[in-house]
Amino acid sequence: MEKFAIGLVVGGLAGAVLATNNYKMRTLVRKGQEEMQAKLDALMDEKIRDMEDGADKIAQKAQKTAEKAKEKAEEIKEKATKKKEEK
Repeated sequence: MEKFAIGLVVGGLAGAVLATNNYKMRTLVRKGQEEMQAKLDALMDEKIRDMEDGADKIAQKAQKTAEKAKEKAEEIKEKATKKKEEK
């Protein structure tokens, strides 16, 4: 088990040394990092847009509900006024 762990560490270090000394490998790693960053940025932008759209929809629903409540209150007020006048 120790031999495997030591081999894993030595292999990792050798790979890291080869990657840092090889221009093509550094370029490939940098390109991969840039691509991943671009994808993450796009995903974050999409999530933000979805959240903003959801907030807008909730605000519109709340406004419609408030308008309906105001209309109902006016109807009730008119009915109460009519009943008061009848008495």
